[in-house]
Amino acid sequence: MKKQVLFSAVMLTVMSAAATAAAYQYTTPTPPGIAMPDKLESRLGTLKFFDGVPDQASTQKIYDNLDFQRAVQGYLLGLPAVNQLANRENILKMGPANSTVPIWENLVDSRTTELTANNNTPYTWFWLDLRNGPLVLEVPPKVLGLIDDMWYRWNTDLGITGPDKGAGGKYLILPPGYKGAVPDGYHVVRSPTLHTWVGWRSFLVNGDTKPGVDAVKQYTKIYPLAQAGNPPPALSFVNMSGKPFNMVAPADASFWPMLHQVVQEEPTDTIDATTLGIWASLGIEKGKPFAPDARMQKILAEAAAVGDATGRALGYRTRDKQAFFFEDRQWLRPFIGGYKFEKQPGVPNLDAAPMFFFLATGVTPAMDTEVAGQGSTYPWTAVDAERNPLDGGKTYKLRLPPNVPVKDFWSVIVYDTQTRSMLQTDQRFPTVGSQSKGLQVNADGSVDVYFGPQAPAGKEGNWVQTIPGKAWFTILRLYGPLEPWFNKTWRPDDIVLVK
Repeated sequence: MKKQVLFSAVMLTVMSAAATAAAYQYTTPTPPGIAMPDKLESRLGTLKFFDGVPDQASTQKIYDNLDFQRAVQGYLLGLPAVNQLANRENILKMGPANSTVPIWENLVDSRTTELTANNNTPYTWFWLDLRNGPLVLEVPPKVLGLIDDMWYRWNTDLGITGPDKGAGGKYLILPPGYKGAVPDGYHVVRSPTLHTWVGWRSFLVNGDTKPGVDAVKQYTKIYPLAQAGNPPPALSFVNMSGKPFNMVAPADASFWPMLHQVVQEEPTDTIDATTLGIWASLGIEKGKPFAPDARMQKILAEAAAVGDATGRALGYRTRDKQAFFFEDRQWLRPFIGGYKFEKQPGVPNLDAAPMFFFLATGVTPAMDTEVAGQGSTYPWTAVDAERNPLDGGKTYKLRLPPNVPVKDFWSVIVYDTQTRSMLQTDQRFPTVGSQSKGLQVNADGSVDVYFGPQAPAGKEGNWVQTIPGKAWFTILRLYGPLEPWFNKTWRPDDIVLVK
């Protein structure tokens, strides 16, 4: 009996092998690179297949990976919208849109948690709600500002770089799809979204914020177009200076309901189909509830953490050679591929946009200007000359060569690498700049800026305090950059460790 069973098994094996080896009438050789082996070693582990069909366990691994990949990309693509929602929700805690105008009358200080804000000029910062129709915004003279929509896309500049050229003027903000009459006498802005953010800075006069702030309060008006013939309603100006206040978006699982909220509230016709498809694959789709199951919740939570980690790698450890202003320096540009973050027209740079939105606030061509004496530029760095992270327990020096090429002023501000907001130390304003009292200028016109836990003796006016055990980064702001900046005949030194 045993011999018969053994004989049958052998015959079955031979017949199977013969069938496999048999050449059917229409058999052709399988071209190389098409067939899947029965086992595939991958970063997902060993994947098993029967003649190209994955088994049950491998299928689960593949789908988990696919959903995770899409979730990380969905996070990076969603950063602009979620940043704007965090901005809006926190600003509206000060009062309703269209009538509340927060203003940092005495400058932004380190108590404000906001992505790389400056402490050189007073910010005015508010939201418009267009759901009830067009609004008129009267902009004061001598400001520098912008309007960005809810997707963080630039709509227009205001003030000095805008159509009013710094004289002030009336802007008519139209909601999406508006088809009504458009009267003359306005700078017309068609907003792609129902909520839109307005921000501008006024300037110091002989070191005083008050004249610019007073002008903002005197000339800023917001009212419905339908009421243009009536006296404008009073606005509530809220002084934000010195208040603990946060506008930075979360980087945990709460990111996803926020993204879902923006998708539900706003038109999505200006968002490309692939981005909408990625979000839809995660359960974020217009007109549908967001209800991920336990498996997907776990994937989304991990993806948010990895997305945040990716933003930190893109920001602090860029691999993009185009990010560097100079081939022999560590200074980076905030806008890689211009304010649209493009490799070429119509082709997005998928690293550039999340790098920017991880670190920064406000999109406008004026922040990427190449016109001497106009706008501003923002070289920044998170590493020293040896490409080591900047350590708050050590002392560093930055030398700015003579004749810093600015029409207006320059500043160096230190930021916390965790919050991307001003470093919170014993200094209210963690900055040194041309407007700083007590700034020491070297005999040749150069300026040395020091960073460390304690000021070098006699250099207190040129020193920014840092914290042992914490990293930091800095932005060198040039307002009204001049030709030596653009032709690169003037270059800031790298930050060097003082040994």
